[in-house]
Amino acid sequence: MLFDGRSFGAFLFDMDGTVLNSIAVSERVWTAWAQRRGVDAVALLATVHGRKAIETITRLGLAGIDPAEEVRILTQAEVDDVAGVGPIAGAIDFLKNLPPERWAIVTSAPRELAKVRLKAAGLPWPSVLITGEDVENGKPAPDCFMLAASMLSQPIETCLVFEDAPAGIEAAEASGASVLVISATHRAPLSTRHPSVEDYDRLALDTDLTGGLRLARKPA
Repeated sequence: MLFDGRSFGAFLFDMDGTVLNSIAVSERVWTAWAQRRGVDAVALLATVHGRKAIETITRLGLAGIDPAEEVRILTQAEVDDVAGVGPIAGAIDFLKNLPPERWAIVTSAPRELAKVRLKAAGLPWPSVLITGEDVENGKPAPDCFMLAASMLSQPIETCLVFEDAPAGIEAAEASGASVLVISATHRAPLSTRHPSVEDYDRLALDTDLTGGLRLARKPA
């Protein structure tokens, strides 16, 4: 069993790279934006995943731009482009088998973009969806995960966060939740102290008598 058979009150899932793969569209859109603004696209792409776009752009300190307007342009480009967006292996069935009141999507993406991508990937709609617009401080701050746990009426310490990006892992650690890393979209191994699985086809789900959620690795 993962986590020594421990039961969790709720599962909190990051979206991009964790339950769905949107790497191709994100890299297309951000690369085009970087080229227009004279920014090193390769260096930028190493920092954007898991963070709110407004925070990424503001940190660049570019002269003569309105970060909010740049985010609007970027978001619209991502909303308009869903080519290649699809579910991480096994994610659809895994989410469908969870009690609706026991899981949430917690993403740094704007709500409109989250809706478009979840639909494009064919994933079930969560009863709780926390987006970058719902918190003042985005990942790596813990606010988003703590809000999701509160909305599910579960103590954050009883929650398991599914993440793929360093900013999201840091946010989950700061919140007090446990962490499981999904590595399906990783191009290189991620150095982490947390358990890691490639995708949801590797996971077996079980519940205890109180409805607590437990995970085990499926045999190879």
